[in-house]
Amino acid sequence: MKELKIGFIGFGLIGGSIARALKKINPDVYLYAYDYHKNKPSSDLAAALHDGNLNEITFSLDKGIPECDFIFLCAPVLANIAYVKQLKAFIKPTCILTDVGSVKGNIHTTIEEIGLEKQFIGGHPMTGSEKTGYLNSYALLLENAYYILTPTKKSPKDKVALLYHLVKKMGSIPILLEAKEHDEITAAISHVPHIIAAQLVNLIKDSDDKAEKMRALAAGGFKDITRIASSSPVMWQNICLTNATDIKRLLDRYIQSLRDASEALGHLNEDYLYQMFDQAGEYRNSIPNKSIGLMKKVFEIYLDIMDEAGAIATIATLLASNQISIKNIGIIHNREFEEGVLRIEFYDQMAEENAISLLKKYNYRVYER
Repeated sequence: MKELKIGFIGFGLIGGSIARALKKINPDVYLYAYDYHKNKPSSDLAAALHDGNLNEITFSLDKGIPECDFIFLCAPVLANIAYVKQLKAFIKPTCILTDVGSVKGNIHTTIEEIGLEKQFIGGHPMTGSEKTGYLNSYALLLENAYYILTPTKKSPKDKVALLYHLVKKMGSIPILLEAKEHDEITAAISHVPHIIAAQLVNLIKDSDDKAEKMRALAAGGFKDITRIASSSPVMWQNICLTNATDIKRLLDRYIQSLRDASEALGHLNEDYLYQMFDQAGEYRNSIPNKSIGLMKKVFEIYLDIMDEAGAIATIATLLASNQISIKNIGIIHNREFEEGVLRIEFYDQMAEENAISLLKKYNYRVYER
C-alpha cells in the first residue's frame, strides 16, 4: 500500500492537533511541515519532530510539499491565501488541498481565480482553545468537534469523500456546506460574539476607576461570557478583514437590538424587557451543549464546599486518586450568576461526567452547567 504523505503549512494549535490525530490513527503516515524560518526550525516544529508527530521539516515549498497527497493550510486566513498562490506551481494534480480557516469566501475566490477548484476543499474544524501553539495541541481537540467542509463546484466527489472519511477517522463530525453559507453562519455564532466580547471587556476597562474595582469584581459570569476575548488578536484581525461584509451586516443588526433595549429602558417598557430575557433564555436553553461548536465547550462544574482548611485539597485528592485530571480549580468570589463556591474545569467530557458521579457519591452538591 502506498505511503500516505501529508503536508502542513502553519503548525500551531490546530495544525499540531491534526498531526497528532493523524499519527494516532495511522502511525505510518509521513508528515511534512513547511517552516518559513530559513535553515533553522522554529521551536514548535523542532518539538514536533522530536515527538515523532512530524517526519520532516522543509524550508522551501518546492521540497517535500509537492509529494503530498493532502496539504493542510493552517496559517492565518490571509497568509493561507498567499500560500495558495505559491503552491499552484508545485502541487501534483492528485493532491487534495484544504485549509482550516474560519472564513471561506476569500480563499474560495482565490482558488477559482488561479484554477485550483478541482483540488481544493475548504475546511474548518470548529474547535480551539484559549491557548495557542503546537505545545498546547492534542489529538482529542478534534474529538466530537464539528468539522465543516466546503467543496468547490468542481471538487471531484471521490476527493470530497476521501477528505470526509479522513476527518471522520480523526474523531470529528464532518458537515458539508457551501462557502457562502459557512461564512454567514460563522459571522453570526462566532465572529460577531468575539467582537462583542472584546468590546465589552474594553468597556469595563475604560469605565473603571483608578482603584480598578470593576476589574477586581469582574469574575464569575462576566469572565465567563468574555472568555473568548482572550483569543489571538492576529487571527481575529484576519477573520474580520476577510469576512467583513457578513460580520458588519449582523453587527449592525445587533447594534439596532441594543438601541431597542436602550429605548425600552428609557421608557421603562416592562413587556419588552421581559420578552427580551424570556425569549433569549428559552432559545439558549434549547442549544445542545454536548457537541463542540465554534466556541469550544468548557467542561466544568461548580460545587458547594465548607469554608475550612483543606477543603479544596480533599476534593483534589479524591479526584486524583480516581484518575480524574483537573485542568483548573478555584474559588468563585463573585457568584451573582453562578451557583457553587468552587469551580473545577476538566480536559474532556468523560472526566467531567466521572467527577460529577464521584462527588455526588460523597454527598457534595454539584451544579452542572
